[in-house]
Amino acid sequence: MARHLRPVADDGSDQLDAPLRDIVGKGGPVLEKTRGIRTVGQLLDWLPRSYLDASRPVAFRELPHGEDVVVVGTVVSARTLQMRNRRGRRLVADVSDDAGGVIQLTFFKPWGHEERLRPGAKVVCSGQIGHWRDTLQLTHPDYAVLSAAGSGSGQWLLDGLVPVYTATKGLSPIVHGDSLDLVLHQLQELPDPLPEEVRSSVGLPGLLEAYRLVHRPRTEADHRRGRWRLAFQEAFVVQAQLARARRSADAVPAVPRVAREDGLPHALRQRLPFALTDGQEEVLAEILGDLAREVPMHRLLQGEVGSGKTVLALLAMLAVVEAGGQAALLAPTEVLAAQHHRSMTMLLGPLAEAGMLGGAAEGTRLALLTGSQSTADRREALLDAASGAAGIVVGTHALIQDHVQFADLGMVVVDEQHRFGVEQRDALRAKARAGSSPHVLVMTATPIPRTVAMTVFGDMEISTLRELPQGRRPISSFVVQAERSGWVRRTWERVAEEVRGGGQAYVVCPRIGEVDDADLPGSAQEGPGLPIPPTDQARSAGEDGADLLEVAAAGAGSGIPSLHGVHQVARSLRELAATRDLRIEVLHGRMPAEDKDAVMQAYAAGRVDVLVSTTVIEVGVDVPDATTMVVLDADRFGISQLHQLRGRVGRGGRSGLCLLMTQGQDPEGVARLEQVAATTDGFELARLDLETRQEGDVLGATQSGGRRTLRFLRLARDEDLIVAAHEAAWRTVEADPELAGHPALAAELDRLDQARAAFLERG
Repeated sequence: MARHLRPVADDGSDQLDAPLRDIVGKGGPVLEKTRGIRTVGQLLDWLPRSYLDASRPVAFRELPHGEDVVVVGTVVSARTLQMRNRRGRRLVADVSDDAGGVIQLTFFKPWGHEERLRPGAKVVCSGQIGHWRDTLQLTHPDYAVLSAAGSGSGQWLLDGLVPVYTATKGLSPIVHGDSLDLVLHQLQELPDPLPEEVRSSVGLPGLLEAYRLVHRPRTEADHRRGRWRLAFQEAFVVQAQLARARRSADAVPAVPRVAREDGLPHALRQRLPFALTDGQEEVLAEILGDLAREVPMHRLLQGEVGSGKTVLALLAMLAVVEAGGQAALLAPTEVLAAQHHRSMTMLLGPLAEAGMLGGAAEGTRLALLTGSQSTADRREALLDAASGAAGIVVGTHALIQDHVQFADLGMVVVDEQHRFGVEQRDALRAKARAGSSPHVLVMTATPIPRTVAMTVFGDMEISTLRELPQGRRPISSFVVQAERSGWVRRTWERVAEEVRGGGQAYVVCPRIGEVDDADLPGSAQEGPGLPIPPTDQARSAGEDGADLLEVAAAGAGSGIPSLHGVHQVARSLRELAATRDLRIEVLHGRMPAEDKDAVMQAYAAGRVDVLVSTTVIEVGVDVPDATTMVVLDADRFGISQLHQLRGRVGRGGRSGLCLLMTQGQDPEGVARLEQVAATTDGFELARLDLETRQEGDVLGATQSGGRRTLRFLRLARDEDLIVAAHEAAWRTVEADPELAGHPALAAELDRLDQARAAFLERG
């Protein structure tokens, strides 16, 4: 039996936190089991996916067969019939609409329905449309009889637009609607996280009114107004949380770090084989200006692949070292950490060999710290960091561990910020000296649309590098359909031609595959063979030609294609006539760290012609002679990821070529490939990526605590709303930092913090 909501607390919060199963009867347990909806607030936050206009009903004869529907009509007849082939009776009731259409309601257990479904009764019914002898039929539908007094179950269906929710097994639309009706009628005024002055200035309804506008709208304008209000609240709360976090971070001062004009940054600039672009000079001035202040830097540096972010980060870290501090660079993978350490060591030369024979007296030392280092190397890196002998420490998540200490951590650089959570960044910041906060610079080569930047990085200043350094050549991209054998043959011939011309190639696969399948061509465990023409395959495979042909056909011609694996593709390339003479190696994330590093060093030194890899080479890998990339099953990758991958080629003054190969089974995936091939503007591609993917995929769980997706905001659509919410929230926090005058907002932020803490506690 349904109960009333408990008396509300002073702030009214327990109305939304009230257990749903205690209030709405049979619908509560179903919602909890199937949807995870346990409270009143969670039920109200589950919004309709569309609306039906009751004033313009769909005629019965036009209802789609096999779909769930909600209909309103009048009972014209009801009769109980004896079963023909078994014992028992069935009830058949004919219900008509205003257009003369008829639907039969059939019940094989008539008891209880005979008294309710009398001729003349107006009913609302929900169920799946079927047919029986050319007659529309609902079998055992859920229904409610609408009373003449205008009250009772299902009456909400006649009061305006009819909300349509995603179907839930075991819960009829009518029971769902009645549950909402019960909740909405019992709710008192709700505590509102949006301050009254903000609502007034923007023209927003209160929270309870917004829920009523969304779930019980009379017009299109009603539910649009309610949704806009809920989206604004979500944006406002996110921005208030960012503003409070920024204020908290700024409360702990940083040590100003100012380098001498002729110090380490100047010495490095004298060694660089290129001049900084105007854009790089401007961004560097912004970073150095931040480092000179007592307020800790919080800056995001975004830029196109190859735009020179790492050089600017290195110059900034040297400024900190010059001023007596240390800098830590956090990279998401061991391959990238080793690449950073190696490339920065090469750029610095003697400047990275302080205290060593031949090293510059005014230089510093670089240390590398990763999880899979030998004990001796790890002990040396830890000692150099703790003693201050290493001015710059490069590492992976190993940097965050409790036993890692710094003598005077003055700056934290986080590369590819989207790979880390805010808690990891904060854990590294906490290693600064007591009473001080390090300056923080985060970098990303994935261009960020403005709405994402404001929502995820709203507590940071943003610097953008749009121009590429002088000498960078454009990258040409083409889509290759695997079923076009001539195109595929030309792909591998082109790879061989690039190598003969002094270039190198990447072949990127979506999976690792089995390393021990070499003697099992065509085995079930193995992924598809290389997409190459059958004649070439048979010629290159010898006695196994038929088996390899069969595997390739399984990959490129079946309805459910298999994904290409690194090991199988490498083996096929070593057998293919066009590429059999090339030096081919593999690289993937499961290899031991020393093996990965050895392969990358060999590739960088030109001792490997073709590197068959997973996306472990997606970011940071810099091999100047790499001119060609082939991405297999490219439709399985996102737009921004493909843009990142192709940024690995064409970095040494020669034009780059990226061939995106697809088995063509996913039309939307192929359309994404065409978009990538059509432009090299990463910011335009980032916008397209946001429009075609869910916010949770773009933001990632690391940025949003335990919840992967935004509930009401749509970042591709709501830019004006986000800007307005950003300005209002930051004004509110600035005027009342402790939110003493805004208890409902403070309570909402505390709930978010608790949810995030619980998520982190679960690991």
